[in-house]
Amino acid sequence: MSKIEDGITRGGQGQVLDPETYRDSIGTMEKSGKRKWVFPKKPKGKYTNYRDIVSYLLLIIYFAVPFIKINGNPFFLFNVIDREFFIVGQPFYPQDFFILTLGAIASLIFIIIFTIAFGRIFCGWICPQTIFMESIFRKIEYLIEGDRNKQMRLDRQEWNSEKIFKRSLKWSIYVVISLIITHFMFMYIVGYEEVIQIVSDGPFAHPTNFMVMILFTAAFYFVFAWFREQVCTLVCPYGRLQGVLIDKETINVFYDYNRGENRSKWRKGEDRKAAGKGDCIDCDQCVVVCPTGIDIRDGQQLECINCTACIDACDEVMEKVGLPKGLIRYASEKEIEEKATFKFTGRMKGFAIVLVLLAGFLGFLLSSRGEMEAKFIKPAGSTFFVREGKITNTYNYTFLNKTNDKKIVTIKVMEPAKGEISYSASSKIVVERDKITKGTVNISFPEDAMKLSKQNITIGVYDMKGKLIDSYQTYFEGPFKLQF
Repeated sequence: MSKIEDGITRGGQGQVLDPETYRDSIGTMEKSGKRKWVFPKKPKGKYTNYRDIVSYLLLIIYFAVPFIKINGNPFFLFNVIDREFFIVGQPFYPQDFFILTLGAIASLIFIIIFTIAFGRIFCGWICPQTIFMESIFRKIEYLIEGDRNKQMRLDRQEWNSEKIFKRSLKWSIYVVISLIITHFMFMYIVGYEEVIQIVSDGPFAHPTNFMVMILFTAAFYFVFAWFREQVCTLVCPYGRLQGVLIDKETINVFYDYNRGENRSKWRKGEDRKAAGKGDCIDCDQCVVVCPTGIDIRDGQQLECINCTACIDACDEVMEKVGLPKGLIRYASEKEIEEKATFKFTGRMKGFAIVLVLLAGFLGFLLSSRGEMEAKFIKPAGSTFFVREGKITNTYNYTFLNKTNDKKIVTIKVMEPAKGEISYSASSKIVVERDKITKGTVNISFPEDAMKLSKQNITIGVYDMKGKLIDSYQTYFEGPFKLQF
């Protein structure tokens, strides 16, 4: 529990003279400025079980996605080095940057609206920092060093053989796991084949790659072995963003101070209501299970990641003493103040609809790309020539096939009419999947069809079934003519 000056125990929102005093410091730091190490008790309960299921599913996805391919393409690849991007097996190119930009904007709006409506559920349930920390590294710590009391005792004792063995074993496993996480992270950048090849060749064949992997492994080890919850409290920008987005109707993990205060220790057979006591028995179980070292009874705090450990701990205690569960629960501040039960309000329904529409918009952006991107550019310094009553211009074409299939295409002048095309090779142009094809064509018009010295034309690219795949507007040059 947190303390006020002169050692007076705080009593929560219902008892503290200055309820904002606790905001002057963070729960993981002593008054002297020295870090206060957090030893959370191993949580158990309904929400913990649900979170474990979600965590393991997300971990399976993280370690499986690099090996999944669709039509020979990676399911997801973000290779900024070679400018290769794949989303759901579909290739994206620098030409598609506007789609990614719109997607990023839509994602940001999604995050903002989601936070306003549902608080920091993302932090406790989906955030990679929480997933790796609580579902992998923390569980290894529990397995090797034991639960909270055993960890605290081990931390206080001298560096004897037991402490050296347990800490060395834990840290060694942490290094191995950090190394594995790093390798899989690089699989999302260069692909698993490249990572396997780099590992097979050895560090001396790829010294730069080797050093980068070592640095990232060290960074992951530092975060999960030492920095831990301070990532959420001191570094993460989302925690700061959340602080200005939530309001009294935002769903968060809250302590029901109307029901819990005035808190006092449990006495068997006592009529707490008649004695003017609340349901909180001041057992501090909600405090000892908190992975960020806060007291949820102090109210909404920056350090709270909505991990639900305090909910499970409190519900277990309430069940043991025969009091109703839900003293700590998912609720809005407005619900707590008005002593109301949770309802899926009209505002939440509206936000949910907006979130669904945004998700649909993102899906539309990904699926609405054209199959091919075509460009027709006049070579630098080139000009027209007139022969046999026809004006001819030369164009360099570039076709980018964005599909997973080889395409055979042909070119036609859409506007104006009477345009003729002559090819340097075959009229049927083969464009391989995920490849750029270049070539040259001549486009001719009868002299009487060109009224301007520089006229806009539209060129269409068609498949063998006559379907228009893409079109491109450029200009056509001809002799200067006086217009009267």
